[in-house]
Amino acid sequence: MDFLILPDHPAAQELVARTPALGAASVVPHASGRPWLLGWWGGGAVRVFASGARRLAVVGNARPAADRMQRALERAGSLSGLDAAARSMAGCCHLVASFEGRVRAQGALSTARQIFTARVAGVTLAASGPAPLAALAEAPCDEAALAARLLTPYVPWPLCRRSVWSGVEAVTPGHWLELAPDGSARERRWWQRPAPEAPLPQAAAAVREALREAVRVRAESAGTLSADLSGGLDSTSLCFVADDVAAPTRTYHAVPLDPRNPDHRWSRLAATHFGLTVHHTELAHDHSARLFGLAGDGEGGTDEPDGGEGPLNWRWGGPHLRALSRTAYEEGSRLHLMGLGGDELFGPLPNGLWAMLRTEPRAALVQIRRRQLLNRWPLSATVRGLADRSGFPEALRSLAGRLTGPPPQRWQVGFGWTGELRMPAWSTPEAVDLVRGALLAEARAGTPPLDGDRFGHQVLEYLAFEGTTIRQTARAMAPYGIAWEAPFLDDRVIEAALSVRLSQRMRSGSFKPLLVAAMRGIVPQDVLDRTDKGEFSAELYEGLARGKEGAVAMCAGLRLGARGLADADVLRAALLSPPEEGRYAAHLENTVAVEAWLRSACTSPGLPQLRPEPPQPRSGPSPHTPPLPPTTTPLKEAS
Repeated sequence: MDFLILPDHPAAQELVARTPALGAASVVPHASGRPWLLGWWGGGAVRVFASGARRLAVVGNARPAADRMQRALERAGSLSGLDAAARSMAGCCHLVASFEGRVRAQGALSTARQIFTARVAGVTLAASGPAPLAALAEAPCDEAALAARLLTPYVPWPLCRRSVWSGVEAVTPGHWLELAPDGSARERRWWQRPAPEAPLPQAAAAVREALREAVRVRAESAGTLSADLSGGLDSTSLCFVADDVAAPTRTYHAVPLDPRNPDHRWSRLAATHFGLTVHHTELAHDHSARLFGLAGDGEGGTDEPDGGEGPLNWRWGGPHLRALSRTAYEEGSRLHLMGLGGDELFGPLPNGLWAMLRTEPRAALVQIRRRQLLNRWPLSATVRGLADRSGFPEALRSLAGRLTGPPPQRWQVGFGWTGELRMPAWSTPEAVDLVRGALLAEARAGTPPLDGDRFGHQVLEYLAFEGTTIRQTARAMAPYGIAWEAPFLDDRVIEAALSVRLSQRMRSGSFKPLLVAAMRGIVPQDVLDRTDKGEFSAELYEGLARGKEGAVAMCAGLRLGARGLADADVLRAALLSPPEEGRYAAHLENTVAVEAWLRSACTSPGLPQLRPEPPQPRSGPSPHTPPLPPTTTPLKEAS
């Protein structure tokens, strides 16, 4: 669902009047009568509260108590006075307010709901996605932002703020956008990461209740839910929370190709514990062609899923997602739950040790030594990394200098501000220079990190990647009549998870101790005891093997090559002889996603249209496979 947010300014009203394509949009006006929200949505998608010249709108899956919202609207002395109201809602939504000519627009901390902004007709407009703004501004492609999409494993902050269209940018996580009556705009911070001071039982209770509320909100809006049951702790926890709150739910597990993958055994064990409101289905595993497709070989021929935000993070998983959406819709679900965000919120991050050493030094020294031995970190590099006090601009400059360095090894220490990011071997010098120049420009400008602490910054950076992924997925799956959401990315869940003491969040010898503690009594103990993790390299290599002809055809007319961003010969060789270790194949996925987007109609942004009714499901379920998560190198955990 897309919508525009306009300032209370004559130029915005004139823009609407002279843009015929906006005529099909639903309109919510400012108190002045000028257009405020222009949306392409169905009934009940927006809840609007009013008090005199003030308006407050909630868009998305949230539970805004009407009396509380009304009181907040009436009592707030300014737009900033709505901070408490924003913190009171469970679920995931946009919050937009209009106060006597001034506008507040904000999304979610994770960016699962995001606000984008651009200057159009002399005023700043905002929107829930970048494409409508790019269409109105007639914005050209941002070549540096496009080149940055080749980075692996993800696009870091602040480069991820830039859309692939020049001049269209996202609002900083934890901030809201103020649109002034004169057409100007500025960001205002409304959220700070909670101090990590809560003991484990207290934080676990908060996480448990936040997840219950997150699932209840979605069940209230959608009725029957569906959910992944991969067998991993994150998705399994969500399925049991749905069972705990008695939400009618259909769970799905795609049987892995590799019989040694333990996910299948764990998902079967979990399914034996469900109550009467949860129904489980296993999906066939002959599905490699559905995962690792190359540009132009999708189910719709050359059709690409809605890439209105640019290249898709999960482009290779698109056929699986579409097939699962059709199956879940046919079986009555209107909203699908995913476990995205669980690794970032509950798993160990290396620079958490750096932060812990400064807040809980005694506990940190024990854990540092244990993980140093377990991960085979060189002692000298470990000490240097822990002693490093460089700031964020220095980190951006350092990253710019190693974009083409050797890929990081599993034993390398990573206590810095951001992950170890690399440009792929087929990137041209021009592409590398564009990305390096963008990083150095941000360093010169003194762009601040997302949090003053390295650990806090990295968690929010990773969550923003996952938020973008679920946002893109939800957009691409909307034509199939089913919403896709990730409750771990809700603001209340994030706050609860980040409140725990670092020494207890990263407790040695425990796998995701905070989530395990939160789920005790909801997830059966024999399921919580899992300490291994499945992987899907079998699907990766079989899919690439089947796609060799497509690889040759794609590289013969490589759009990235025509733009001077990639060497077609080097890319073809990599696709035909992929690396032996699956985590390095993420370079291929990112590049194929960019190439597929360049071949799609999405490169010419247009204003949204009212969505048609979902297509009739095909007869019989289709085979499926789980998409791979983004490639990261987590800390090893002792069992």
